[in-house]
Amino acid sequence: MSAPVPVELIEFIRSGSLFIVAGHKEPDGDCVGSQLALCSALERLGKEAVPCSAGPFKRTEVIPYAARFSAAPGKTAGAKVVIVDCASPDRTGGLAAHLEGLPTARIDHHDYRAEGGPRVSPEAPFFLDPAAPSATVMILSLIEALGLSPTKAEAQMLLLGLCTDTGFFRHLDENAAESFSAARRMIDAGASPKAAFQAINGGKSLKSRILLGHILSRSEALFEGRLILSFENFEDARVFGLEGRDSDSLYQLLQSVAGVEAIVIIREETPEKCTVGFRSRDQIDVAAIAASFGGGGHKNAAGLAIAGTISDIKPRIIEAFARVFH
Repeated sequence: MSAPVPVELIEFIRSGSLFIVAGHKEPDGDCVGSQLALCSALERLGKEAVPCSAGPFKRTEVIPYAARFSAAPGKTAGAKVVIVDCASPDRTGGLAAHLEGLPTARIDHHDYRAEGGPRVSPEAPFFLDPAAPSATVMILSLIEALGLSPTKAEAQMLLLGLCTDTGFFRHLDENAAESFSAARRMIDAGASPKAAFQAINGGKSLKSRILLGHILSRSEALFEGRLILSFENFEDARVFGLEGRDSDSLYQLLQSVAGVEAIVIIREETPEKCTVGFRSRDQIDVAAIAASFGGGGHKNAAGLAIAGTISDIKPRIIEAFARVFH
């Protein structure tokens, strides 16, 4: 069952007039959809709402919305903050310094209870629901709890986020009735699944398709094929660019391999720093593995940023999976 919207969060919003709605750096469709839908609903309540993001907007489905975000709030006097799709202000990147000291509410479906647990108080309400398939489903519940129904534009942003985080419903199982109920309410409000699919899967560059081929060609099957690992080096970024990275298609292709249980993609973002993406078909808790390196996420989808090169990080990742597979 989904977690109810905390009454403290409702009061936090009703008692405010100016809101800074922040999300995590390098936003995806769920983060952007949550921020813009919430800002729109707040404005319909007579509030002033400013969507802020440190960016960068790399994914093709969110690039069209980049101009609607501010890199920093123009004013903070009397403002309240709502951080969506992440629990820690640190994950907002360069925004964190601007938000410090302001009353802050957080809305997240990633389970960060290991970091100290949710604080639910009138000063800092925390709406945490690890059972929610996306942050936008939680935003939909919040909009409804505020006595509103989503507009067509809000519903489209909410559906974009739900489709992003569920892989267009591929990651849902027999416990997904509430997720489809939320999707129906979005569609009833005017959201188009076809438009969401095109936003997520269309608009890719030819270079991004060629890059997928390079990453696939480097794939290694480890632990008798239970783990597939590949990488994207810094030179790839120079040749093919960072725009239009299509991790979802890459993971989808590799998850179709017979016998695979988990997938790891290591990306050199700079010569000294990497990001690592993890996916699981369900048997392996990749969030726990990511957490052991300082990352986090869900059981079936997680990630982290870590100092080092691919050659430094790869054996450490393999060792972590060896403890799980053996």
